[in-house]
Amino acid sequence: MNKSLLVSDAVVEATSPNQVFFCPEESQFYAQCLEKMVLAQGSSDPIVEFGSGDGSPVIQALLRSTYKGAIQGYELNVAAHQLAQLRIEQYGLTPYYQVHNDCFFKGSTAAAHCLIANPPYLPAPDNQLYMPSLHGGDDGATITKQLLARGCEQVMLMISAYSNPVDTVNHAIKNGYDVVDFMVTPLKFGYYSCEPKVRDSIAKLKRRRQAFFSEKIYFLAGVLFRQKSAATACLSEEFLKVMTAL
Repeated sequence: MNKSLLVSDAVVEATSPNQVFFCPEESQFYAQCLEKMVLAQGSSDPIVEFGSGDGSPVIQALLRSTYKGAIQGYELNVAAHQLAQLRIEQYGLTPYYQVHNDCFFKGSTAAAHCLIANPPYLPAPDNQLYMPSLHGGDDGATITKQLLARGCEQVMLMISAYSNPVDTVNHAIKNGYDVVDFMVTPLKFGYYSCEPKVRDSIAKLKRRRQAFFSEKIYFLAGVLFRQKSAATACLSEEFLKVMTAL
């Protein structure tokens, strides 16, 4: 391995999880979902990404794919953006992946064929959390729903079983989308999701049948939504059976 590639890894490890999102298991799963459900389609159509973080999921997926289009990412966190820029340059991926230190919702997504994101999904009454940018609203699904309202032909999102997945899928269907593919993995509650304020909110959502989890794990899914077409079967019923199994 090129010695210079180790520099960014050392920087990431030295960065506080309160400054830059850090969950290797989740980032690796996001990368797998991107690779298998989006980049493997063989298209070179432009892709836009909300919340790029340190860029590692997209970089991992690009290194394992033959995608030759352009992914335009948006990341407000300055420290995360700097890490993303360093990683992209070191892996020689600048022609295929650019991350802008700017607000996604102020940018134009009109030219994008596909929107991808691992959006904030921590449910809490406010954003006074270990990492405020991970706040997803009262039920954890607020930003996810906003992304589904952008109108891209395809949307690939990470969705948590404890962040009102049923209402999220119903919202997608109302916005003209079908669930056409999904991947699911079990995750243990970690640094961010174990914060007392978050766990209290998750417990309240579970009592309202808006969150589904066990004491040990919850399910995280990568879900590919596509604008309704007679050529594709909708898998929303099958997806929700899995996500509500706990």
